[in-house]
Amino acid sequence: MNTQVSQINSELQSEQSNTQPHDSKDLVHVFNQCFSVTKNTVLVANGDEPIYLPCDETTKHNRIIFTRDYFASALHEISHWCIAGNERRKKVDFGYWYAPDGRTQEQQTLFEKVEIKPQAIEWIFSQACAAPFRVSADNLSMGLGASLEFKRNIAAQARDYCVCGLPDDAKTFMQALEGFYQTENSLQAKFYSESFL
Repeated sequence: MNTQVSQINSELQSEQSNTQPHDSKDLVHVFNQCFSVTKNTVLVANGDEPIYLPCDETTKHNRIIFTRDYFASALHEISHWCIAGNERRKKVDFGYWYAPDGRTQEQQTLFEKVEIKPQAIEWIFSQACAAPFRVSADNLSMGLGASLEFKRNIAAQARDYCVCGLPDDAKTFMQALEGFYQTENSLQAKFYSESFL
């Protein structure tokens, strides 16, 4: 564990006893402790819709905005940020294509393809928080749930991260979560079987 994460963990552990187990305010606090200075990025609650907004002439920080106070929404949006490279972090919503609820089967297949890595990271973050994880197909109106292949791919990617390692920012955040929630060893492949999804 690096020195920055150790310092953050010691500060956060003293505050953790006064909070509820899965309060999104805790995620805001932990994330901002990790990245508000080093990456000029803050996590913001209470959005009507999730969105990433880079800094501009009116706002000095990049902002990851998650839906309302939803814990899972926060973890999901952080996961997208963790895999976006420096160039994508300069663009609104990382420059990704997004089709809203009501996607066709073809659009849903494309959605699932680009969601494998972020949802695998979200699952690892959930493990570090001792919080439940649920695959998001994000297409309720069409009744298209997460496909079995999608679940298998998420599980395989999570296990791959256990073996090959997480992206640096994801690793920093996971370790900070483990410190705050007093969990450990979130990167164990045994936690990430598609049978759990």
